[in-house]
Amino acid sequence: MKLPKFLLADNSDFPEDLFVVHTEYPRFVLNVEEEEVEWFDDLEGDDEETMADEATKVVEAAFKWCDEELAKYDEEDEEA
Repeated sequence: MKLPKFLLADNSDFPEDLFVVHTEYPRFVLNVEEEEVEWFDDLEGDDEETMADEATKVVEAAFKWCDEELAKYDEEDEEA
């Protein structure tokens, strides 16, 4: 099965929170509201600074993707 790179998720136990799940390496869940990340994979590499930069980029991409997805929902609501 092919999975999308990012998924939106919510949970009734956390009604105020919205999550983004990143399904590719490095896999993580981002709590958008709290701006917290839970990593599922260890970040591997010789250069710790490079790995930190890569992690920052993928988390920023997750925030950007989430904003774009939410904008699509807003557009659908306006059209209805």
